Formats: sequence, C-alpha cells, structure tokens
Amino acid sequence: MEKACENAKLKAGGPASLAKSLGGITSQAVSQWKKVPADRALEVERVTGISRHELRPDIFGGAAA
Repeated sequence: MEKACENAKLKAGGPASLAKSLGGITSQAVSQWKKVPADRALEVERVTGISRHELRPDIFGGAAA
C-alpha cells in the first residue's frame, strides 16, 4: 500500500498537485500519507488511474481478475 501511495503522488505530479486535484486537502497532509485514506481511495483512483484495489487492497480486495 505504501508503494501504491507513493506511485499515486508521483503520477499526479507530486503531493501538491494531488492535493489540488482532490480539493479540500493540503499538500502537507498528502505528503504525510503512508497509505491512501480509505475515504480518498476512489478520488485518487479517478485522478491517477491507479486502481483502488492496488491503493487499498485491505478494503477493496486484491486486483480484479
């Protein structure tokens, strides 16, 4: 999950860009994420294209077959 979170930050163009795309959250908060918060997983998936299953397999299960 930590690797997927870091990949999401990079794919979005960094924590500041991801925060701006999500709205209502600071870049500092995004920088501190070790894993994408469950309530943000669908938004991060929409912005980055990284599957919710990869971002939070503990909630959404492993990647769909």
